[in-house]
Amino acid sequence: MDGSDYYIPAAALAVALACKLPGLRRDWRDPLLRSVCALLVLGACTFFFAAPPTIGAVNRLTGVPNVSAPLVYCILSAFSASCLILLVNWRGGPPRETRSVSARWMAGYAGVVIALVALFLLGEAPVERLRDLDTYYANTPYIREMIVLYLIAHSVAAVSMTVLCWRWSTQVRGWLRGGLTVIVVGSLFNLAYGASKFAAVFARWGGTDWDGLSSVLAPPLASVGALLSAVGFVLPLVGQRLSDHWHAWSAYRRLGTLWQELRAAAPTGTPAVRISPFSPVALRVTQRESDIHDGMLQLDPYFDRSLRTAAYREALASGADARQAQAVGDAAMVAAALRARAADPEGEIISSAQEYTSEAAEGQRDLVRMSLALRHSPVVAAARERAARSESGTP
Repeated sequence: MDGSDYYIPAAALAVALACKLPGLRRDWRDPLLRSVCALLVLGACTFFFAAPPTIGAVNRLTGVPNVSAPLVYCILSAFSASCLILLVNWRGGPPRETRSVSARWMAGYAGVVIALVALFLLGEAPVERLRDLDTYYANTPYIREMIVLYLIAHSVAAVSMTVLCWRWSTQVRGWLRGGLTVIVVGSLFNLAYGASKFAAVFARWGGTDWDGLSSVLAPPLASVGALLSAVGFVLPLVGQRLSDHWHAWSAYRRLGTLWQELRAAAPTGTPAVRISPFSPVALRVTQRESDIHDGMLQLDPYFDRSLRTAAYREALASGADARQAQAVGDAAMVAAALRARAADPEGEIISSAQEYTSEAAEGQRDLVRMSLALRHSPVVAAARERAARSESGTP
């Protein structure tokens, strides 16, 4: 009985908790973050204290045979309550209603914990049982009621989680729907755990030995169910953060073409803003966009709005939608302006065109689409070639 089937899930939940602790220290007042951390702590404790080696050690340290039983049942009940409270905070709603529902779940399961301890104290369980206490004492007064109570509390939580998460999953999309689906699957495993335990206990009441359902089948079902439930709660939080980072890095990379060309066109001696390699990607994107806008301001005297309009219409005629066509038109105007700026090293051109900064009238630029069009669009390439021929006097 090395307990690896219990300690491995406990370690996995502990690692997930370690990843969440920095965020908890930064924002202790966030009820959702507190609920996630509480769930991970209680889940890890459930597996750790339910492991047969830990059960034996706790019994020996306290000198009370089977004292680990109410301890594990209380932790499991607290874990069930933490799942429900996290779901309430996760779904949100009016703060007063959220606090009220959370308080009711907490009070209900606190009553369960008190009753479990009282029933154990009233009953007698002198023979230590590391794996089959539920069936061994299934007919013992008070211990029998303690076993049934914790199974009912656990099953109520599993049914509630299954119903609530399934209903919610039909109303949302993306990472949240994936997380809720995982929770539903985990809750079904928890229901199977409760069903196997109940079947074994009921069999004992009827004089039949189905102890294998409780001691062999139920533990792995509980392990899978608790792990899936924890993963389901954490998945949308982690997944959304990873998705945001991916989109930010993608935007940063796609802005590269436009940024590099505009930086190359900057006047000699223009200082470059240095960003630490450890800076957040969002800051890098903001800085790159700022550099691009600064470059646009420097190119403004060379912008040919009629060229942009022609490129816009050409892109529409080639099948692009309005948004993409606008980006192609802006990119073509920038490409031609870069050629014109390169042909005017002294900066002598003075244009009477309206300033680029009038974005309220012209519309906000999609810099990412502009950058991609600058690199890939044949319309932009043609505008660049026409500008080059115009500078050289070639018809």
